[in-house]
Amino acid sequence: METAGEAPGGAEAAMEVKAALADFVSEVRAFQGEVKILVKEGQERVAMLERKMGGYGRPPLAAAAEVGVPHRKAFAAYLRTGDDDGLRGIVPEGKAMTTAVAADGGYLVDPQTAEAVKSVLVSTASIRAIAQVVQVEAASFDVLVDRSEVGSGWATETGAAAETGTPVLERVSIPLHELSAMPKASQRLLDDSAFDVEGWLAGKIATRFLRAESAAFVSGDGVDKPKGFLTAPKVANASWAWGSLGYVPSGAASDFAAVHPADCIINLVYALGAEYRANASFVMNSKTAGAVRKMKDADGRFLWSDGLAAGEPARLMGYAVLICEDMPDIAAGAHAIAFGDFRAGYTIAERPDLRILRDPFSAKPHVLFYASKRVGGDVTDYAAIKLLRFAVS
Repeated sequence: METAGEAPGGAEAAMEVKAALADFVSEVRAFQGEVKILVKEGQERVAMLERKMGGYGRPPLAAAAEVGVPHRKAFAAYLRTGDDDGLRGIVPEGKAMTTAVAADGGYLVDPQTAEAVKSVLVSTASIRAIAQVVQVEAASFDVLVDRSEVGSGWATETGAAAETGTPVLERVSIPLHELSAMPKASQRLLDDSAFDVEGWLAGKIATRFLRAESAAFVSGDGVDKPKGFLTAPKVANASWAWGSLGYVPSGAASDFAAVHPADCIINLVYALGAEYRANASFVMNSKTAGAVRKMKDADGRFLWSDGLAAGEPARLMGYAVLICEDMPDIAAGAHAIAFGDFRAGYTIAERPDLRILRDPFSAKPHVLFYASKRVGGDVTDYAAIKLLRFAVS
Protein backbone atom coordinates (compact mmCIF):
# COMPACT_ATOMS: atom_id res chain seq x y z
CA MET A 1 0.00 0.00 0.00
CA GLU A 2 1.51 3.33 -1.06
CA THR A 3 1.82 6.11 1.47
CA ALA A 4 0.25 9.51 0.92
CA GLY A 5 2.34 12.04 -1.04
CA GLU A 6 4.70 9.41 -2.54
CA ALA A 7 4.71 8.97 -6.31
CA PRO A 8 3.83 5.51 -7.50
CA GLY A 9 6.93 3.41 -8.14
CA GLY A 10 9.30 5.95 -6.40
CA ALA A 11 11.06 3.36 -4.25
CA GLU A 12 11.83 1.16 -7.20
CA ALA A 13 13.31 4.12 -9.15
CA ALA A 14 15.57 5.10 -6.23
CA MET A 15 16.85 1.56 -5.93
CA GLU A 16 17.62 1.43 -9.65
CA VAL A 17 19.62 4.72 -9.39
CA LYS A 18 21.61 3.37 -6.44
CA ALA A 19 22.33 0.14 -8.30
CA ALA A 20 23.48 2.03 -11.40
CA LEU A 21 25.74 4.30 -9.30
CA ALA A 22 27.24 1.28 -7.56
CA ASP A 23 27.99 -0.34 -10.93
CA PHE A 24 29.62 2.91 -12.16
CA VAL A 25 31.82 3.18 -9.05
CA SER A 26 32.80 -0.48 -9.44
CA GLU A 27 33.78 0.09 -13.06
CA VAL A 28 35.84 3.19 -12.14
CA ARG A 29 37.69 1.25 -9.47
CA ALA A 30 38.35 -1.59 -11.89
CA PHE A 31 39.68 0.93 -14.45
CA GLN A 32 41.93 2.49 -11.80
CA GLY A 33 43.26 -0.96 -10.97
CA GLU A 34 44.03 -1.63 -14.59
CA VAL A 35 45.80 1.74 -14.86
CA LYS A 36 47.93 0.93 -11.81
CA ILE A 37 48.86 -2.41 -13.35
CA LEU A 38 49.84 -0.72 -16.63
CA VAL A 39 51.87 1.93 -14.79
CA LYS A 40 53.66 -0.75 -12.78
CA GLU A 41 54.41 -2.75 -15.91
CA GLY A 42 55.73 0.40 -17.58
CA GLN A 43 57.97 1.15 -14.60
CA GLU A 44 59.29 -2.39 -14.67
CA ARG A 45 60.08 -2.09 -18.39
CA VAL A 46 61.91 1.21 -17.80
CA ALA A 47 63.87 -0.32 -14.93
CA MET A 48 64.79 -3.29 -17.12
CA LEU A 49 66.02 -0.97 -19.89
CA GLU A 50 68.03 1.04 -17.38
CA ARG A 51 69.71 -2.13 -16.13
CA LYS A 52 70.58 -3.13 -19.69
CA MET A 53 72.04 0.30 -20.38
CA GLY A 54 74.15 0.46 -17.24
CA GLY A 55 71.74 2.27 -14.98
CA TYR A 56 70.91 5.22 -17.22
CA GLY A 57 67.47 6.06 -18.49
CA ARG A 58 68.98 7.31 -21.77
CA PRO A 59 72.00 6.54 -23.88
CA PRO A 60 75.18 7.70 -22.10
CA LEU A 61 76.02 10.50 -24.52
CA ALA A 62 72.59 12.14 -24.22
CA ALA A 63 72.54 11.81 -20.43
CA ALA A 64 76.02 13.26 -20.03
CA ALA A 65 75.19 16.12 -22.32
CA GLU A 66 72.20 17.23 -20.28
CA VAL A 67 73.62 17.12 -16.75
CA GLY A 68 75.35 20.40 -16.03
CA VAL A 69 76.99 20.67 -19.47
CA PRO A 70 74.46 22.03 -21.96
CA HIS A 71 77.28 22.93 -24.37
CA ARG A 72 78.01 19.22 -24.91
CA LYS A 73 74.38 18.53 -25.77
CA ALA A 74 74.39 21.44 -28.22
CA PHE A 75 77.71 20.39 -29.72
CA ALA A 76 76.57 16.79 -30.16
CA ALA A 77 73.34 17.99 -31.82
CA TYR A 78 75.40 20.12 -34.23
CA LEU A 79 77.66 17.18 -35.16
CA ARG A 80 74.76 14.79 -35.75
CA THR A 81 72.23 17.01 -37.50
CA GLY A 82 73.80 20.39 -38.16
CA ASP A 83 71.37 22.08 -35.75
CA ASP A 84 73.27 25.15 -34.48
CA ASP A 85 70.46 26.71 -32.43
CA GLY A 86 71.86 25.32 -29.21
CA LEU A 87 75.33 26.63 -29.95
CA ARG A 88 74.04 30.06 -30.79
CA GLY A 89 72.37 30.25 -27.40
CA ILE A 90 75.50 29.22 -25.51
CA VAL A 91 78.53 30.45 -27.44
CA PRO A 92 79.05 34.19 -28.04
CA GLU A 93 79.57 35.21 -31.63
CA GLY A 94 82.20 37.32 -33.31
CA LYS A 95 85.14 37.10 -30.88
CA ALA A 96 88.30 35.81 -32.56
CA MET A 97 90.26 34.39 -29.63
CA THR A 98 87.51 32.80 -27.55
CA THR A 99 85.24 29.81 -28.00
CA ALA A 100 83.29 31.83 -30.55
CA VAL A 101 81.37 31.09 -33.71
CA ALA A 102 83.65 32.07 -36.57
CA ALA A 103 82.36 34.37 -39.28
CA ASP A 104 82.93 31.67 -41.88
CA GLY A 105 80.45 29.33 -40.17
CA GLY A 106 82.95 27.28 -38.16
CA TYR A 107 82.56 26.43 -34.50
CA LEU A 108 85.27 25.93 -31.92
CA VAL A 109 85.08 22.59 -30.19
CA ASP A 110 83.84 22.58 -26.62
CA PRO A 111 86.56 22.65 -23.92
CA GLN A 112 86.21 18.98 -23.00
CA THR A 113 86.76 17.76 -26.56
CA ALA A 114 89.71 20.11 -27.07
CA GLU A 115 91.34 18.78 -23.93
CA ALA A 116 90.99 15.24 -25.26
CA VAL A 117 92.91 16.14 -28.39
CA LYS A 118 95.57 18.00 -26.46
CA SER A 119 96.17 15.18 -24.03
CA VAL A 120 96.79 12.72 -26.85
CA LEU A 121 99.33 15.04 -28.48
CA VAL A 122 101.25 15.68 -25.30
CA SER A 123 101.42 12.03 -24.26
CA THR A 124 103.05 10.83 -27.51
CA ALA A 125 106.77 10.59 -28.34
CA SER A 126 107.26 13.87 -30.17
CA ILE A 127 109.70 16.76 -29.89
CA ARG A 128 106.72 18.55 -28.31
CA ALA A 129 107.43 16.56 -25.13
CA ILE A 130 110.82 18.23 -24.56
CA ALA A 131 110.58 21.51 -26.52
CA GLN A 132 109.28 24.84 -25.31
CA VAL A 133 105.57 25.15 -26.15
CA VAL A 134 103.89 28.56 -26.04
CA GLN A 135 100.32 29.58 -26.85
CA VAL A 136 99.91 32.80 -28.77
CA GLU A 137 97.04 34.85 -30.15
CA ALA A 138 98.76 36.21 -33.24
CA ALA A 139 99.89 35.10 -36.68
CA SER A 140 103.50 34.61 -35.53
CA PHE A 141 105.66 34.43 -32.44
CA ASP A 142 108.96 36.31 -32.15
CA VAL A 143 111.75 35.14 -29.88
CA LEU A 144 114.54 37.54 -28.88
CA VAL A 145 117.83 35.75 -28.20
CA ASP A 146 120.72 37.42 -26.41
CA ARG A 147 123.72 35.52 -27.74
CA SER A 148 126.58 37.77 -26.66
CA GLU A 149 128.08 39.19 -23.50
CA VAL A 150 128.64 42.74 -22.41
CA GLY A 151 132.33 43.63 -22.82
CA SER A 152 134.43 44.36 -19.76
CA GLY A 153 137.99 45.23 -18.86
CA TRP A 154 140.27 46.12 -16.00
CA ALA A 155 140.71 49.79 -15.25
CA THR A 156 143.01 51.85 -13.07
CA GLU A 157 141.79 54.33 -10.52
CA THR A 158 142.71 57.39 -12.57
CA GLY A 159 142.77 55.99 -16.09
CA ALA A 160 140.09 56.75 -18.66
CA ALA A 161 137.42 54.06 -19.07
CA ALA A 162 137.53 52.38 -22.45
CA GLU A 163 134.38 51.59 -24.42
CA THR A 164 133.43 47.92 -24.23
CA GLY A 165 131.36 45.67 -26.47
CA THR A 166 127.55 45.93 -26.61
CA PRO A 167 125.38 42.80 -26.46
CA VAL A 168 123.68 41.68 -29.67
CA LEU A 169 120.06 40.55 -29.85
CA GLU A 170 118.81 38.05 -32.44
CA ARG A 171 115.16 37.94 -33.46
CA VAL A 172 113.70 34.57 -34.47
CA SER A 173 110.22 34.81 -35.98
CA ILE A 174 108.04 31.68 -35.91
CA PRO A 175 105.04 31.93 -38.26
CA LEU A 176 101.98 29.83 -37.47
CA HIS A 177 100.78 27.41 -40.15
CA GLU A 178 97.41 25.71 -40.44
CA LEU A 179 97.23 22.02 -39.67
CA SER A 180 94.03 20.27 -40.70
CA ALA A 181 92.27 16.93 -40.66
CA MET A 182 89.00 15.90 -42.31
CA PRO A 183 87.52 12.63 -41.00
CA LYS A 184 84.05 11.56 -42.07
CA ALA A 185 81.20 9.42 -40.78
CA SER A 186 77.89 8.33 -42.19
CA GLN A 187 74.80 10.30 -41.23
CA ARG A 188 73.18 7.07 -40.02
CA LEU A 189 76.03 6.51 -37.60
CA LEU A 190 75.77 10.07 -36.32
CA ASP A 191 72.03 9.64 -35.84
CA ASP A 192 72.72 6.89 -33.30
CA SER A 193 72.62 8.89 -30.07
CA ALA A 194 74.56 6.19 -28.19
CA PHE A 195 77.63 6.79 -30.36
CA ASP A 196 80.44 8.76 -28.67
CA VAL A 197 80.79 11.48 -31.28
CA GLU A 198 83.24 13.58 -29.28
CA GLY A 199 85.54 10.65 -28.50
CA TRP A 200 85.56 9.41 -32.07
CA LEU A 201 86.22 12.84 -33.49
CA ALA A 202 89.00 13.57 -30.99
CA GLY A 203 90.74 10.29 -31.78
CA LYS A 204 90.63 10.82 -35.53
CA ILE A 205 91.89 14.38 -35.31
CA ALA A 206 94.61 13.51 -32.81
CA THR A 207 95.99 10.74 -35.01
CA ARG A 208 96.18 13.01 -38.04
CA PHE A 209 97.64 15.95 -36.14
CA LEU A 210 100.19 13.75 -34.37
CA ARG A 211 101.68 12.40 -37.59
CA ALA A 212 101.93 15.78 -39.26
CA GLU A 213 103.26 17.67 -36.23
CA SER A 214 105.86 15.17 -35.15
CA ALA A 215 107.36 14.89 -38.63
CA ALA A 216 107.38 18.66 -39.16
CA PHE A 217 109.14 19.42 -35.88
CA VAL A 218 112.00 17.16 -36.96
CA SER A 219 112.30 17.64 -40.72
CA GLY A 220 109.70 20.20 -41.84
CA ASP A 221 110.96 22.59 -44.52
CA GLY A 222 109.10 25.62 -43.17
CA VAL A 223 106.90 25.94 -46.26
CA ASP A 224 103.31 25.95 -44.99
CA LYS A 225 104.50 23.88 -42.04
CA PRO A 226 106.81 24.25 -39.01
CA LYS A 227 110.56 24.26 -39.65
CA GLY A 228 112.21 21.15 -38.24
CA PHE A 229 115.49 21.37 -36.36
CA LEU A 230 117.20 18.94 -38.80
CA THR A 231 116.62 21.35 -41.69
CA ALA A 232 118.90 23.96 -40.12
CA PRO A 233 122.37 24.35 -41.72
CA LYS A 234 124.88 21.89 -40.25
CA VAL A 235 128.64 22.29 -39.84
CA ALA A 236 131.41 20.43 -38.05
CA ASN A 237 131.31 21.44 -34.42
CA ALA A 238 134.88 22.77 -34.60
CA SER A 239 133.64 25.36 -37.15
CA TRP A 240 130.31 26.08 -35.48
CA ALA A 241 128.81 29.57 -35.77
CA TRP A 242 125.41 31.01 -34.93
CA GLY A 243 122.74 30.10 -37.46
CA SER A 244 123.85 26.47 -37.85
CA LEU A 245 123.89 23.29 -35.78
CA GLY A 246 127.22 21.70 -34.94
CA TYR A 247 127.82 17.98 -35.44
CA VAL A 248 130.43 15.42 -34.42
CA PRO A 249 131.25 12.39 -36.63
CA SER A 250 130.56 8.78 -35.69
CA GLY A 251 133.95 7.64 -36.98
CA ALA A 252 132.64 5.37 -39.73
CA ALA A 253 130.98 6.05 -43.08
CA SER A 254 127.57 4.60 -42.25
CA ASP A 255 127.84 3.10 -38.79
CA PHE A 256 129.54 3.46 -35.45
CA ALA A 257 133.29 2.97 -35.42
CA ALA A 258 134.42 -0.65 -35.18
CA VAL A 259 136.83 0.20 -32.35
CA HIS A 260 135.53 2.10 -29.32
CA PRO A 261 132.11 2.84 -30.88
CA ALA A 262 130.89 4.65 -27.76
CA ASP A 263 133.54 7.38 -28.09
CA CYS A 264 131.34 9.36 -30.50
CA ILE A 265 128.52 9.42 -27.93
CA ILE A 266 130.91 10.86 -25.36
CA ASN A 267 132.16 13.41 -27.89
CA LEU A 268 128.56 14.40 -28.66
CA VAL A 269 127.77 15.00 -25.00
CA TYR A 270 130.78 17.21 -24.40
CA ALA A 271 130.35 19.11 -27.65
CA LEU A 272 127.36 20.72 -25.94
CA GLY A 273 128.08 23.61 -23.62
CA ALA A 274 127.98 22.92 -19.89
CA GLU A 275 125.17 25.46 -19.44
CA TYR A 276 122.91 23.29 -21.63
CA ARG A 277 123.87 19.80 -20.47
CA ALA A 278 121.93 19.96 -17.20
CA ASN A 279 118.58 19.87 -19.08
CA ALA A 280 119.73 17.97 -22.18
CA SER A 281 118.13 14.89 -23.78
CA PHE A 282 119.05 12.45 -26.52
CA VAL A 283 116.66 12.08 -29.46
CA MET A 284 116.75 9.05 -31.80
CA ASN A 285 114.44 6.47 -33.34
CA SER A 286 113.96 2.86 -32.25
CA LYS A 287 116.43 1.34 -34.74
CA THR A 288 119.19 3.66 -33.61
CA ALA A 289 118.34 3.04 -29.96
CA GLY A 290 118.64 -0.70 -30.57
CA ALA A 291 122.23 -0.21 -31.70
CA VAL A 292 123.19 2.29 -29.00
CA ARG A 293 121.89 0.30 -26.06
CA LYS A 294 124.44 -2.45 -26.83
CA MET A 295 127.39 -0.11 -26.21
CA LYS A 296 129.63 -0.57 -23.17
CA ASP A 297 132.34 1.52 -21.60
CA ALA A 298 135.93 0.42 -21.10
CA ASP A 299 134.94 -1.45 -17.93
CA GLY A 300 132.20 -3.44 -19.68
CA ARG A 301 129.28 -1.45 -18.25
CA PHE A 302 126.36 -0.57 -20.51
CA LEU A 303 125.99 3.13 -21.30
CA TRP A 304 122.21 2.64 -21.59
CA SER A 305 119.96 2.16 -18.57
CA ASP A 306 116.20 1.73 -18.51
CA GLY A 307 113.96 3.93 -16.37
CA LEU A 308 113.70 2.87 -12.74
CA ALA A 309 109.95 3.57 -12.53
CA ALA A 310 107.04 3.22 -14.91
CA GLY A 311 106.79 6.17 -17.26
CA GLU A 312 110.38 7.33 -16.74
CA PRO A 313 112.50 7.61 -19.91
CA ALA A 314 115.52 5.44 -20.56
CA ARG A 315 118.89 7.09 -19.98
CA LEU A 316 122.11 7.19 -21.94
CA MET A 317 125.16 8.30 -19.96
CA GLY A 318 122.72 9.63 -17.38
CA TYR A 319 120.68 11.76 -19.82
CA ALA A 320 117.06 11.09 -20.80
CA VAL A 321 116.37 9.49 -24.18
CA LEU A 322 113.33 10.43 -26.30
CA ILE A 323 112.44 7.75 -28.84
CA CYS A 324 111.10 9.74 -31.79
CA GLU A 325 110.34 7.64 -34.84
CA ASP A 326 110.61 10.65 -37.16
CA MET A 327 114.39 10.77 -36.67
CA PRO A 328 116.36 9.26 -39.59
CA ASP A 329 117.86 5.77 -39.50
CA ILE A 330 121.58 5.15 -39.32
CA ALA A 331 122.95 5.71 -42.84
CA ALA A 332 125.81 7.45 -44.59
CA GLY A 333 125.64 11.17 -43.86
CA ALA A 334 122.53 10.87 -41.68
CA HIS A 335 122.18 12.92 -38.50
CA ALA A 336 120.44 10.12 -36.64
CA ILE A 337 121.10 11.24 -33.06
CA ALA A 338 120.52 14.66 -31.54
CA PHE A 339 121.57 15.82 -28.10
CA GLY A 340 120.67 19.10 -26.50
CA ASP A 341 118.48 21.25 -24.31
CA PHE A 342 115.45 21.35 -26.59
CA ARG A 343 113.48 23.55 -24.22
CA ALA A 344 116.03 26.24 -24.92
CA GLY A 345 116.83 25.22 -28.48
CA TYR A 346 113.44 24.62 -30.14
CA THR A 347 110.17 26.53 -29.68
CA ILE A 348 106.68 25.43 -30.71
CA ALA A 349 104.07 28.20 -30.99
CA GLU A 350 100.38 27.42 -31.37
CA ARG A 351 96.98 29.04 -31.20
CA PRO A 352 94.85 27.72 -28.33
CA ASP A 353 91.69 27.31 -30.41
CA LEU A 354 90.60 24.31 -32.45
CA ARG A 355 87.89 24.82 -35.09
CA ILE A 356 85.49 22.33 -36.62
CA LEU A 357 83.42 22.86 -39.76
CA ARG A 358 80.59 20.42 -40.51
CA ASP A 359 80.00 19.61 -44.19
CA PRO A 360 77.00 17.33 -44.88
CA PHE A 361 76.91 18.02 -48.64
CA SER A 362 80.26 17.22 -50.26
CA ALA A 363 80.36 13.48 -49.54
CA LYS A 364 76.72 12.42 -49.15
CA PRO A 365 75.58 10.22 -47.42
CA HIS A 366 78.64 10.90 -45.25
CA VAL A 367 79.29 14.00 -43.18
CA LEU A 368 82.76 15.57 -43.33
CA PHE A 369 84.28 17.28 -40.29
CA TYR A 370 87.02 19.73 -41.20
CA ALA A 371 89.14 20.39 -38.11
CA SER A 372 92.02 22.86 -38.09
CA LYS A 373 94.54 24.41 -35.74
CA ARG A 374 97.51 26.70 -36.26
CA VAL A 375 101.01 25.77 -35.12
CA GLY A 376 104.60 26.69 -35.93
CA GLY A 377 108.08 25.73 -34.79
CA ASP A 378 111.73 26.63 -35.31
CA VAL A 379 115.18 26.52 -33.75
CA THR A 380 115.57 29.42 -31.33
CA ASP A 381 119.03 28.70 -29.87
CA TYR A 382 121.53 27.14 -32.25
CA ALA A 383 124.02 26.54 -29.44
CA ALA A 384 121.59 24.33 -27.50
CA ILE A 385 121.46 21.36 -29.93
CA LYS A 386 124.26 19.14 -31.28
CA LEU A 387 124.03 16.30 -33.80
CA LEU A 388 125.84 13.01 -34.43
CA ARG A 389 126.65 12.59 -38.12
CA PHE A 390 127.36 9.13 -39.44
CA ALA A 391 130.57 9.83 -41.30
CA VAL A 392 134.31 9.30 -40.92
CA SER A 393 134.89 12.99 -40.20
